[in-house]
Amino acid sequence: MDIVTFQMYGYFFFTVFMVVVLYAYVYHLYSQQKNGTRDYEKYSNIALHDEITDEPIEVIQKDDERKK
Repeated sequence: MDIVTFQMYGYFFFTVFMVVVLYAYVYHLYSQQKNGTRDYEKYSNIALHDEITDEPIEVIQKDDERKK
C-alpha cells in the first residue's frame, strides 16, 4: 500500500467520524431542548437583541445565592 491509499482511507474515516460527531451534537441539542434544560431558540435571538438595554437571556446566579 502506498501513501495515497492511506490518505484515501484516512479521509474517508475522518469524514465518517465528523458526520457521527455532527449528528451526536444535533441530537444533544434537541434532547436538551425537549427535556427543558435549555431553550436554544432564545440563544438564536442574541444577534437580533444585542443592545445594552436588552434583558439577558438567562439570569446567572452567584455561588452565594445557590447555596441558600
